[in-house]
Amino acid sequence: MDGNGRWAQRQGEHRVVGHATGVRAVREALVGATELGVKYLTLYAFSTENWNRPRAEVEALMDLLVRTMAGELDELNRNGVRLTAIGDLDSLPAGCRQTLAEAMARTAHNQRITLVLALSYSARTEIVRMTRKLAAQAAQGTLDPATIDEATIAAHLDTAGIPDPELVVRTSGEQRISNFLLWQIAYAELWFTPVLWPDFRKEHLYEAVLDYQQRERRFGLTGEQVTQG
Repeated sequence: MDGNGRWAQRQGEHRVVGHATGVRAVREALVGATELGVKYLTLYAFSTENWNRPRAEVEALMDLLVRTMAGELDELNRNGVRLTAIGDLDSLPAGCRQTLAEAMARTAHNQRITLVLALSYSARTEIVRMTRKLAAQAAQGTLDPATIDEATIAAHLDTAGIPDPELVVRTSGEQRISNFLLWQIAYAELWFTPVLWPDFRKEHLYEAVLDYQQRERRFGLTGEQVTQG
């Protein structure tokens, strides 16, 4: 969800105004994904690197996150949205962690769509955490290193139990991954748009999905093999 700061600067506003305005785009993306029958929507809300931003902006973002989760909870339940999160959640402020835990608990029974918030997240640190878990198990003698395969790794990532993404959408014209789900998006389709996140609407998501539907996903096979099933 990129472009909040630039959007605000173009409006002559503080960067925090862009983040607050971006909440509408979150609603739009969630509504659009639900209407399309998407079962999992992951939003990269706050990266590990974002902690290096000015302290006032970080504190405002954390406050916005808490207020948004608390304010949207009833709506999430009405629309069958299950909320979960990935990342170094222990690094979040105590109040934010508590609000997040309560929101996840209160929406745990919902089944229409799962909204995954990536908070204090980076793919490299996720892979480091996974590696440490496996190394500890090997050191304790509960895991034979020779048995480690792709399924073992996937089961120890933050996204264990969540399907790998099929489509990655990035806003604001940037054309890079920025440390997002590096393992999980190995075969995802990428779609970039110049639209800044606060201006993102569900019609843009429809456009991304329509483009995705026109692509041939071969997973290493030939086009003929895919066509023949």
